[in-house]
Amino acid sequence: MYTRPLARLIEELQRLPGIGPKSAQRLALHILKRPEADVQALAQSLVEAKKQVGLCQVCFHLSAEPVCEICRSTHRDDQTICVVTDSRDVIALEKTREYRGKYHVLGGVISPMDGIGPEQLHIQPLVQRVAGKQIKEVILAISPTVEGETTTLYVGHLLKSFTKVTRIAFGLPVGGDLEYADEVTLARAMEGRRELD
Repeated sequence: MYTRPLARLIEELQRLPGIGPKSAQRLALHILKRPEADVQALAQSLVEAKKQVGLCQVCFHLSAEPVCEICRSTHRDDQTICVVTDSRDVIALEKTREYRGKYHVLGGVISPMDGIGPEQLHIQPLVQRVAGKQIKEVILAISPTVEGETTTLYVGHLLKSFTKVTRIAFGLPVGGDLEYADEVTLARAMEGRRELD
């Protein structure tokens, strides 16, 4: 149906999350209509991002530096850590402009069905980080799915002996994701956090 290079471009675009066959076709045709300089810039930005963006050595958020801007900031509260599943959650919470502490990105949730246990996540570095510093509060901001609840309880249990552990109050339906929540809902959830039992 398509010439081979176009078919390959559509196939590659379909591998992106949320991109189905029709969206991939629309994107591919749009790319082909763009000037070659624009296409080169897009391709270069993809290659550069893949080569240069890694994980912060402290919090595991995406960063082009060994330590991310949030961890390096002197204007943020060093004694509060917000624990999230992935970098999309950091971005969502940052949009609220309500939270002024630091973060820790777990890199997923505990999911035995998917073969993901605590050892596959950045849980031990979090425990070491909390045990090694004067942390006043750890806020668990993990989506309220079954796997998220399991992860929240597991991480909370590990950290309770070191500091106060709270979880955000959710104005989200169970099974919802942080990245899709609006800023007001996330801000209220941060304000309504409570201590973990």
